[in-house]
Amino acid sequence: SRRTDVVAELRRQLMAAEEEESSSYPPLNVTIGNNTCILFYASNFSLKANNSVLIDLTNATFLAQNVDISASECTDSNTTLSLKYTRPVNGISSLEIRFLMTNKFYEVSARRWSTLDSVEIVQDGDKLAKFIVSGLSAPAEYSFHCQLVGTSNLYPARLDRGPSNDEAKNWDVFISNLQIQGFNIINNQFSYASDCTGFFTPGIWMGLVISIILLWILTYGIHMIMQLTTNSRFDDPKGPALSVPQTE
Repeated sequence: SRRTDVVAELRRQLMAAEEEESSSYPPLNVTIGNNTCILFYASNFSLKANNSVLIDLTNATFLAQNVDISASECTDSNTTLSLKYTRPVNGISSLEIRFLMTNKFYEVSARRWSTLDSVEIVQDGDKLAKFIVSGLSAPAEYSFHCQLVGTSNLYPARLDRGPSNDEAKNWDVFISNLQIQGFNIINNQFSYASDCTGFFTPGIWMGLVISIILLWILTYGIHMIMQLTTNSRFDDPKGPALSVPQTE
């Protein structure tokens, strides 16, 4: 009976692993001519319009592929991933999302770097919302990867609405497990991913701050102990009482 239970448990685990593996999907690729010039993947790709209407584009982009990518452009220095959707939700007839990337040479590092500069949302062909991206850059041979990208202040890669773009205030962007590459794609596969997470995470900063505070307390305590002095005079029980002036 024990062996039967173990086998059943293993089967359930294997079936769960197979279901998890089957739920994954390949990245969206943009091919111009015979070469793939853009790869795009996200486990969750959603927008929210006017703080009320949620638009989930994950299925339409990667599974059903009900998306038009014909307006995408690729050059050696600039790449634009254009995703066009027809009636994604009621009230919106068309929606286009653009990811604009550049590839530049920087003399300080003596190499080329690719950067995701901005994300644009065009509603019904005329309403443009532009977001400036911060925190997504990598060597030109690598791809970008970030666990959370969006308009929230808590995300490591943030989409900044900017003070002069009123249309962007109507949109919220949520992208999970983003990976994108617009240059130097080999064999239709992502290159090594440069992650947006920095070396100093919030946990590391908190540990450093607490360590500094404890070290300061320890140093202060040792300093106060070193300031303690012993009496220079002692009372003799057989002699007269010791008189200590107030000035001492």
